Amino acid sequence: MIFWLILAVVLFIIAASGIKIIRPFEKGLVERLGKYRREAEPGLQFIIPFIERMVKVDLRETVIDVPPQEVITKDNVVVTVDAIIYYQITDAFRVVYNVANFEIAAIKLAQTNLRNVIGEMELDQTLTSRERINVTLREVLDEATDKWGVKVTRVEIKKIDPPQDIMDAMSKQMKAERTKRAVILEAEGYKQSEITKAEGDKMSAILQAEGQSESIKRVAEANKFKLIAEAEGQAIATVNVFKAIHEGDPTKDLIAIRYLDALRQIADGKANKVFLPYESSAMLSSLGTMAEIFKDGKDSSSVNEKDSKK
Repeated sequence: MIFWLILAVVLFIIAASGIKIIRPFEKGLVERLGKYRREAEPGLQFIIPFIERMVKVDLRETVIDVPPQEVITKDNVVVTVDAIIYYQITDAFRVVYNVANFEIAAIKLAQTNLRNVIGEMELDQTLTSRERINVTLREVLDEATDKWGVKVTRVEIKKIDPPQDIMDAMSKQMKAERTKRAVILEAEGYKQSEITKAEGDKMSAILQAEGQSESIKRVAEANKFKLIAEAEGQAIATVNVFKAIHEGDPTKDLIAIRYLDALRQIADGKANKVFLPYESSAMLSSLGTMAEIFKDGKDSSSVNEKDSKK
């Protein structure tokens, strides 16, 4: 009984070793006596103990950290580069039977291609072209690992560290560049301010000139109406005077006396010369004639007086 009990336990252990459970993200490769037999799908699988062997392959996306390494750029600057690789197994058979250790092979391949890619670029390009480096490395690694049944999904450069002296020089250069930009922006601001101020002065001068022009026009219009009113008043006054003179029927003697008053007012100025109108000669001759008449009248009266005395 003890023998059969021990035999049953041994058979149970042997049978249990042939039961395999494959998870959803895994694939199983079954070998029989060292020869590939079949590919097992996720779920409960049975193999023949001691005759068959199962290798499980994880199909999830996995990350490989590429150790930092020193790389020489095209302009002979030594930089330290650190990267990571994201990959996913697409063919479980090839990743097991075509490469001994995929992770080590991928790391060495990434390091080699990092030297090649960065060695063709200058320092400034390596610092500003990370996306270009990532794409180039991904394409190279994906092509190289295709025969291994692996898909390289992406490659990321974690850091690129130049030497300390180069970093100090770059820091000074960046500081000088920022100072330059600040000076340029300040100059542009001053220029824009002066332009705005000049435009404001120009608009102010234009508005002031337009205001003065409008004021001059209004003053001219007012003066025009004033002169017209004065001219109309003078015309009315002249008509009234002319009408009054004709209605009063003045004699020539009165006209002559008024003319003499006018000449006296003309001569009363400070001018050294007085220009008389042409008509004044006739008037003066008539005045001379009147003076002669008065003189003759006086002489005749004196003769008559003498005769009466005699």
